Amino acid sequence: MDKKRSAGILMPVFSLPGEYGIGSFGKDAEEFIDIVAETGNRVWQVLPMGPTSYGDSPYQSFSSFAINPYYIDLEGLKEEGLLTEEELREEKEAFLSSGEKIDYGLLYQRRYPLLKKAYERWKAAGGNPDTLIAGRRKENQDYCLFMALKDFFEGCAWPDFPEEFRDKEESALKSFLEEHKDEVAYYAFMQWKAEAQWKAVQDYAHERGVLIFGDLPIYCAMDSADVWGNRKIFDFSWEGRKLKKEEPKESSENEQEKQDIQSAEEKGYPGFVAGVPPDAFSATGQLWGNPLYDWEEQAKDNYSFWCKRMEYCFSLYDLIRIDHFRGFEAYYAVPFGEETAVNGSWRKGPGIALFDALHRYFQKKSLPVIAEDLGVITEEVRELMRKTAYPGMKVLQFAFGGDYENDYLPHMFQDNNSVMYTGTHDNDTLRNWFETLGEEERNKIYRYLSRSQNDWNAMTELLIKEALSATSYLCIIPAGDYLELLSEGRINAPGTDAGNWQWRMKKHAFSPERKKIMRDMLETYGRRTDKR
Repeated sequence: MDKKRSAGILMPVFSLPGEYGIGSFGKDAEEFIDIVAETGNRVWQVLPMGPTSYGDSPYQSFSSFAINPYYIDLEGLKEEGLLTEEELREEKEAFLSSGEKIDYGLLYQRRYPLLKKAYERWKAAGGNPDTLIAGRRKENQDYCLFMALKDFFEGCAWPDFPEEFRDKEESALKSFLEEHKDEVAYYAFMQWKAEAQWKAVQDYAHERGVLIFGDLPIYCAMDSADVWGNRKIFDFSWEGRKLKKEEPKESSENEQEKQDIQSAEEKGYPGFVAGVPPDAFSATGQLWGNPLYDWEEQAKDNYSFWCKRMEYCFSLYDLIRIDHFRGFEAYYAVPFGEETAVNGSWRKGPGIALFDALHRYFQKKSLPVIAEDLGVITEEVRELMRKTAYPGMKVLQFAFGGDYENDYLPHMFQDNNSVMYTGTHDNDTLRNWFETLGEEERNKIYRYLSRSQNDWNAMTELLIKEALSATSYLCIIPAGDYLELLSEGRINAPGTDAGNWQWRMKKHAFSPERKKIMRDMLETYGRRTDKR
């Protein structure tokens, strides 16, 4: 992507409107692309699109090389003759009560059986399961096999598989595939359809002059095909592992904790997991629970796993945001079994060696990558950013803490090599954030914008304009901010485990009047690309 001034909208696929309980790759995706294009925006930013596990977070996926089957457009399957009008009518009725919130429990109960019907009709029409499986890339085949195993073992995590399957014994996996080929092919069918439909969305976006901006989590989920299939490149050591730092316990409790830890180690859980220390988002840090990488082992084959991850992402997106970029310079390790991220420690990451390997793999000096450089940023992280030359992120909601030399204040930007945000998927909506701020911080915003308290109701638009006016070459505004939503439009609240990843936009939320306001703002600040 060139560095001409432009703008985009952050909108998760799952938040698109529609009648089937969750956003999809159907007409609602195309209609949103129309909104992006018609308002003079150039970019649609999405969140990770992998199949989600317990907790429904797109940052905890069953695979880095698969797409969430929930996003498959049911109308498209009906047009292919794989679903009936009656089945779609029943599906619409089932989700009438879910309103503008995603009911993941109901989705899980209904969507997979419905997609299984489509698979059976495809097979009855002459579809060949063997050919379907063979046509998948190796990592996607691993995902399909992994999911069939999880279904067979009633959804348990892979460390709880029988030992021969946990350790991927070749003879056991071969026998399972022969006996359960249909179950594996069913997952391959869903991936095939999801990829084909997403390709159509990509093509439509490009026809409208819109780039799709994807998101790559730094870590893989513990219960994933990535970790199950590639344990060698993850750090499963228990060296230096200590018990949790807590108040003294009864001896029986200590004994039980020791037994739990010993059992976890025997089953193959890692001694340390990923997270971040206490910060502005959470007083106890964020305990993600993902296994950490064995960077020394990955260096031996030139970081091929990461090269393949990036290659798959570039098949889906035009630009990629790499999440938690600072973790490549140094990462935070928390002892397995901790309840918070307070008792972790920093370890050295791969640094520039990983990105040199990526550039060699793609035979390019630069890649269309944006580095999520938020959080604890040291001089060493800044040096890594300079070496890669990747654009970083600026978040307006972080700009008004401290003094007027805060790095996120637009007047402090040194150049245009950054992406400006009013807030990310982890922030509150701009309007609710402002209205719930303390008086001191709100007064600082009034002073910075040369406004008075009489402008209270205009502050969302004024703050968006401030973001658009920044020197950053790209400015991304979450859809919920343009729509001036309160807390109902928040996507995720870090450190909480309920109510996240559920927001859905109302149908026709972007009225003609609102779209005109957006066009005018982008034109005012030199970001409207449909006039160039």
